[in-house]
Order: sequence, then C-alpha cells, then structure tokens
Amino acid sequence: MDKFYHSVRLDPELCTGCINCIKRCPTQAIRVRGGKAQINGKFCIDCGECIRVCPHHAKHATYDKLEVTKQYRYTVALPAPSLYSQFNHLDDVNIVLNALVLMGFDAVFEVSAAAELVSEATREYLSGHEDNLPLISTACPSVVRLIRVRFPNLIPHLLPLKPPVEVAAILAAERAMKETGFKREEIGICFISPCPSKVTYAKSPLGTEKSEIDHVLAIKDVYPLLLSHMKAVAEDPEELSTSGKIGISWGRSGGEAGGLFTENYLAADGIENVIRVLEDLEDEKFANLKFVELNACSGGCVGGVLTVENPYAAEAKLKRLRKYMPVARSHMDEEEEAEQVVPWTADVQYEPVFSLGDNMMESFLRLNQVERLCRKFPGLDCGSCGAPTCKALAEDIVRGEASESDCIHYLRENLHKLAKEVSSLAGDVQTDDGRNEETLRLLRSYIQKISEEMAELDDKERRGQEEEKN
Repeated sequence: MDKFYHSVRLDPELCTGCINCIKRCPTQAIRVRGGKAQINGKFCIDCGECIRVCPHHAKHATYDKLEVTKQYRYTVALPAPSLYSQFNHLDDVNIVLNALVLMGFDAVFEVSAAAELVSEATREYLSGHEDNLPLISTACPSVVRLIRVRFPNLIPHLLPLKPPVEVAAILAAERAMKETGFKREEIGICFISPCPSKVTYAKSPLGTEKSEIDHVLAIKDVYPLLLSHMKAVAEDPEELSTSGKIGISWGRSGGEAGGLFTENYLAADGIENVIRVLEDLEDEKFANLKFVELNACSGGCVGGVLTVENPYAAEAKLKRLRKYMPVARSHMDEEEEAEQVVPWTADVQYEPVFSLGDNMMESFLRLNQVERLCRKFPGLDCGSCGAPTCKALAEDIVRGEASESDCIHYLRENLHKLAKEVSSLAGDVQTDDGRNEETLRLLRSYIQKISEEMAELDDKERRGQEEEKN
C-alpha cells in the first residue's frame, strides 16, 4: 500500500494562485507554479490546514459517501467523540447512537469506548517505561506523520499503541462476526470522522500493517441526516453507550492526557503550536514530563475541517455533556481481545523526504548551495515566487524544481542592471557611428521590452502583497 496516500486534494479549476495556502502549510508542501497551487505528496501530512484557509475552496478532502454501506450485509458505525459535540442541548449520547441505527447502520461501536481502553493501556505503559519519557500521543495521524518526516529523533518517544479508532474497528469487526456469523468481507466498518487525517490513516495506517476501517464518512455529511432521526428517537432511548467521561473527553484537546491521572503532561493543539512543542522537545527544553498530547486541529478533534460546529462552542458542549457521566465504562479486563489488539504491530520508520541529497556528503554540498542562494535573495519571504520562503525557493532550485528568476526581486534587480548596460551600449554605438540606425533601433526595442517586463513584475509584486494582506 502506498505510504504517501493523501486525502487532501486540489481542484485546479477553483485555484486562483493566491498564496494563502503556501504561507500556512506546516510542512511547506505547497507551491504555486503557473498560476496554480501544487501539493507535494511527500511533504503533505493531511492536516487539512490548507482546506481551512483557502478562500476559494480549491482544497478539499476525499472521503466515502453514505451509499457505501449498501455494499455490505451488516454495517457498524464508529462515531468519533467529537460527533456528540455538534448538537445543541444534547444530554444523552444514546440519542445519537439510536439515530445512527435508524439511519441504516446495524450496530454502533463508540470510538470513545475504545479510547478508554487505550487510556488504560497508556497508564500501564507509562508505569513500565519511565526510562523513555516523555511519551508522545499517537492518536492524531497528522502529528505522527509530521514526526515521521521532520522529527526523526522523537520517533522512539512515540507511544506504541494503536489509536482508539483502530482499536474500535478491530473490536467491532470481531464482535460483528461472532454475533452474525457473517464473513469479514460481508461486514462494513464505517468511521464517522472529523478530519481528513483519519481518512489517510484508514488507507495508509501507521503502527499496523492494515487498518480494519473499511470506509470513512464525514461528520458534516452525517450531521444533517442525523438531526431528523434524532427527533424520531423516543425520550427513553435504548442504552447503547459504553463510554464515560474519559472516552468522551478524547474529542477535545487535553482529554486524552486527562485520562492518565497525572499532572506531568503537556497538551497542545493547532498545527503551528504542535510544531513549536516538537522543536522544544527535540531540544530537550521540557523537564519532568511524562506525556505529551498533540492535536493538529485547533481545540482537538472538535476543530477538524469535516465538522460543522465552531470548535470552541463544540468543546464547551462536550464538557457539558460529560458532566454527569461516570468516569469510565470500558475496561481492559472486560474486553478479552483488547490486550492483544491495542499495541502496535508495526514500527513507524523515519522518511527523509526533506533531504537534499541521497547521502550525507551530497546533502551537505547542496546545503551550501542553498545558503549561497539565500544570500542572493532579499529574505522577505513574500511568496511571490510561489514558494513560502526564500529558503524554500533555494531548496527547490537545488532540487531542480525552480530557477533563480522565479524570485521577482532578484529578477528585477538583474533587469535593472541589464537595462543600464543596454542603455550604455546604445550610447556607445551612437557615439562611434551615428549612422548605425538599425542597431540603435534594436537596442531601444530591447530597453522598451525590459521596461515593460519590469513594470509587469512590479504589478505582480503589488498584487501579491494585496492578496497576502487580504
């Protein structure tokens, strides 16, 4: 399976070539070439930040539609904890779970229930591996992929446990086969996701060879259908929920760490904040930390781009919903298979996608070239060249993917020099031989052309600055 599968896609027809996405992409995976944005699949971590900031809706996430459930004899819905935070005045998650059954699913298995199992397994792992602290959560696939390509020294600190969605999928599939007698291929396990990162995980998982998730649906697609079915659910719905405060809290930032019963943790959300924390972790700036919870989306999973509610309002709803819940309702000793399915079955490997060369010597030589190019450029990081920074442009040039003339400041400076040289030459020709009218005419046309190109560059720079301000 392709390790660089991506769920975030670009629609060239909607792209206007603005630089909003290249300035906000955390891994500098986007370039603007020929007036259109392009996504470098090796750098992209599917965090969805470009979807969030694109004013023209040129970026979108790929996921499955509800019709895929018709392919199976038996379907199981895996609702993310963040799904509960999308509804106003919800005081019982069983209303949502029963509504999912009315929608057409044969059964439900809460991801929040699996989250409680992962929390319990994490507590046990922390107590037995105090020599490798702090441990970094592996629940957010975008964060794991970011560490995989950019922070290789932190890979040993990754918590080697599957994310709750995968644990839920495994247990749900096993339970469905036992209860129905159907073959695995006749059962559809469908996760209702808040973000494209989980879509990528289902297709190209980390920590396991193959995911048990068959399809990933978007919360924003399921939400309007659920509303009508929730009204049809009786005031006393069937008890389907098997999770408590710990599991539900995983939907917001700090929820996972809160279930570990320790104060020595750090929780950060928002991909830019995550990168800052990872850089500090790599520099060993934190002391006495046991656990680090990182979420690419602001507010945690409630801030995913496939949700419908404001992330801060959703976080408040989640806090209110969990207020009268029991602490936990799912335990490892009650799930016979949990102890075997929670740990990783495959290691995460470093992917040196940002390397400039095939070996260390080549990388150092190219790094020197990058530094020389950076000294030529103005260092404004304006984005007019189609790269997010001057250094990124220099790296593209070294890789053979761009040229120095892509920098309009560098090109304009050289055009000014060329214009002066041509003007001087024209004066020399006129002085030496006043009859050489044809040569003078050609030189004047060159000067005019250069002037027009310089004016066009100035206009392009002005438009780029205006777009960046907007």
